[in-house]
This record gives sequence, C-alpha cells and structure tokens, in this order.
Amino acid sequence: MQRWFILSAIGRDRPGLVAELARLVLECDANIEDSRMTILGSDFAVILLCSSGDSDAGDRLAVGAKQLERDHGLTILLRHLEGGPRPAVPAPGTQLYRVQAAGEDRAGIVAGICGVLADRGINIVELSTQSRPGPGGSPHYEMTIAAEIPDSVDPKAVRQALEAEGDRLVIDVSLMPQG
Repeated sequence: MQRWFILSAIGRDRPGLVAELARLVLECDANIEDSRMTILGSDFAVILLCSSGDSDAGDRLAVGAKQLERDHGLTILLRHLEGGPRPAVPAPGTQLYRVQAAGEDRAGIVAGICGVLADRGINIVELSTQSRPGPGGSPHYEMTIAAEIPDSVDPKAVRQALEAEGDRLVIDVSLMPQG
C-alpha cells in the first residue's frame, strides 16, 4: 500500500540542505513526488510530497527528521496524508485562473484579495508575492495567485469583486483564465 507524507523544513539558508533532505527521503525508502523550495529573508523553506510503499517509512522519516533538526538547526514538520494526495490542478468541477495584483506595498493586500476569493469558495492552489523597489524607491508589491474557480461561480462577478477590493487597496488587480 502506498503511503504519502508531507515534509516541510525551514532553517538558515546554506549549501547542502536540499541534498540532506533528499538523502533522508531516499534512505527511508521514500520518493519525492513533488516539491516547492525557496529562500525567504535569510531562511530556506521547503515542502516535499513524498511517497513510499514501505510500512515503516513514516517512522523512519520522523526519526531522521529529528536528527536533522538537532544537527542542522532546522525546524521540520512531517505529516502523514490519509487517503493520499488530492486530484490534480485544476480539481474536477473547477477552472484554473490567475489573479495578479500590483501596487505600492502596504499591509492588507494578501488578506484583502484572498478574502474575496475565500468568500466565494475559491481555492488558492499557489500564491507568490514579492516586494521590490519601485519608481522613486518606494516599495512595489506584486502578488500572483493560481486559483480554482468552481464551475458554479461566475468569473465576471469574481473579477468585479477583485477590482473593487483593488480600488479599496489602491492597487491594480486582474483575473484571467490560466492554461
């Protein structure tokens, strides 16, 4: 029987962290099926979707993760996925859309835009943000979201709600089909 795990880790960025985590997964007779990795601030963050047919792989991953935490100052969370991973993106009965927002950086952009989507039962499958110097040196904020809009939800109404929230936040917001 195939078992599925999510392993997430954060810690001070340095060369070799990916190799150590991948080695741990391999040594526990598991496979990395999907992953996301990035540097945020001064820390490295990773999320790995792992699978194994070995009945004790989860226990071995947990022991190995504790050892990596002690040896390398990482914070690691291991979670068993009951029933395996969800359907591929987009999920059945949904369409994939991209939301883009940009403007002067200010508190509340993520909360406002994501709130509009949540209020309409729209699932966010990926989100990335970044702040960089804009014209004149003021911070310019950019956010990109991949979202599954249910077939029962009118994308035009979602677009109008996002634009209204963009007006409130004084940012530009767009919604377009993806793929």
